[in-house]
Amino acid sequence: MIRLWFLAVAMATALHAMAQTPAPVPAWRGYDEAADARADIEKARAEAAARGRQVLVVFGANWCGDCRVLDMAMKQGRLKALMDGRYVVVKVDVARFDKNVDIAQRYGVPLKKGIPTVAVLAADGSVSFVTAGGELADARSMGEEALVRFFDRPL
Repeated sequence: MIRLWFLAVAMATALHAMAQTPAPVPAWRGYDEAADARADIEKARAEAAARGRQVLVVFGANWCGDCRVLDMAMKQGRLKALMDGRYVVVKVDVARFDKNVDIAQRYGVPLKKGIPTVAVLAADGSVSFVTAGGELADARSMGEEALVRFFDRPL
C-alpha cells in the first residue's frame, strides 16, 4: 500500500512538473534556407508590377541578430504599414556569406559591409537603390523611428 502511495505521489509530481514546463519556443527562421531566391525574386517582380510597387530584397541570415530585429520591425507598427504600402518584400538567405552571393553581386549589394542589407528593384528588375555602406547592419540600435525614416525616403 505504501509503495502504491509513493508511486502515485511520484507520478503526480512528474505530471505537475510537465504541466509547469513551457513548451519550447521554435527557433526563429526569418530566412528560408531552402528557398529558391531567384524564383522568389521573379515572383515578387511580377507581384510588384501588378500592384504598382517596388521589390525590396533583404539579404540576411538566421544567425544574424540585426537581421532578426529588422525582420520583426518590418512586421509591426509604422514600418509594417510602410512596407505593405510600398514594397513587395523578398528575404534572401546568405548563410555564412557563402550562399546567394551571386545574387547580391548581380544587384551590386556589398555583403562584406554587413547584413542585413537591401536592394530596391523596380518591377522590371532594374536596381533603384542599394545599401552600399552597411546602413542597416546595426538595426538593433536603430529603433523604429530610424528604420521608418530610412525606408520612408525615396529609394
